[in-house]
Amino acid sequence: MSTTSSSSPAPMGSAAAPLLSVRELEVHFPTSDGLVKAVNGLTFDLEAGKTLGIVGESGSGKSVSSMAIMGLHRGTNAKISGEIVLDGVNLLDISAEEMRKKRGREVSMIFQDPLSAMHPYYTVGNQIAEAYRVHNDVSKKVAKQRAVEMLERVGIPNPDKRVNDYPHQFSGGMRQRAMIAMGLINDPNLLIADEPTTALDVTVQAQILDLLQDLQREFNSAVIIITHDLGVVAEMADDVLVMYAGRAVEHGPCKEILTHPEMPYTWGLLSSVPDLTGDTEARLIPIPGNPPSLLNPPPGCPFHPRCAHRDKVPGDLCRTELPLLVPGQRGETHTKRCHLPNPDAIYATEVLPEIAPDLAAGAAPTRAEEL
Repeated sequence: MSTTSSSSPAPMGSAAAPLLSVRELEVHFPTSDGLVKAVNGLTFDLEAGKTLGIVGESGSGKSVSSMAIMGLHRGTNAKISGEIVLDGVNLLDISAEEMRKKRGREVSMIFQDPLSAMHPYYTVGNQIAEAYRVHNDVSKKVAKQRAVEMLERVGIPNPDKRVNDYPHQFSGGMRQRAMIAMGLINDPNLLIADEPTTALDVTVQAQILDLLQDLQREFNSAVIIITHDLGVVAEMADDVLVMYAGRAVEHGPCKEILTHPEMPYTWGLLSSVPDLTGDTEARLIPIPGNPPSLLNPPPGCPFHPRCAHRDKVPGDLCRTELPLLVPGQRGETHTKRCHLPNPDAIYATEVLPEIAPDLAAGAAPTRAEEL
């Protein structure tokens, strides 16, 4: 995957052509109170076989941008601009019928809550088989057998019997596995997983993540995983995109982002993860304040009202000027949207000693390995 600045979207880094290329994506929703700017100027690439982790607080634009890739804002009052190029085709330029043909076959999505995403009146097998028949001219019998095969592949016991069960008869982990089976039944090139481990216990979470990785290797799918959990990102992602107030604020290789973050918002997300090598009674360090209103975002950097380091920026830039997404201190593949000078030194001397004293002192493991 390659990383770009908001002002110059030419690809950098990897020579391979991206499977998915998003350029200056904007998704705005007109309301009676004003225009909700849910996504603004989002740009990223994703190669086949790679995983992009998108992280950020609720309301940062993670799910809205992914739903735009799926074409799920069509038929709403959403105003969408920019480019979403999947395998050479701009999805924003094709008709609704053409998008329906691609949705489920070339790009598929695992939704956050499988119980509400699946229809309660139809069996699990019926819904998985339907997803297959939409894109393949086969009989109901053949589609049902394909559903049984997929349920077996995702680890559902007795799939030939459970295929006739209803969603409420499945446990949370099994419903999530069934959603994965539905998402992968047509071997899509791109799979979007929206909080796939939410509300699952840690053992089932680990099983789901292992399953996704195994299936990704089998199908060579590109994966976008949306999550609040940096531990999931460390386990799954090749690259990380940090979003705040509808914008990308940091973007780069996973290990680089976790070990040398350059944006104070990313520091705040890392501060909320327990330090497994430190004091077990130490309190987590929350990000002060609340995410900004997308109707009336603050001027300048949208994070500046919550940023503890804004006074280190010369003048009044944080309050008056939106920073561009520019290469950080470690090269062009790691970009950040911040006016802060020398963030590497500030993180090493001020932030890391507070959130992980042992790591700041040079103790192993690294932050990325710890997560």
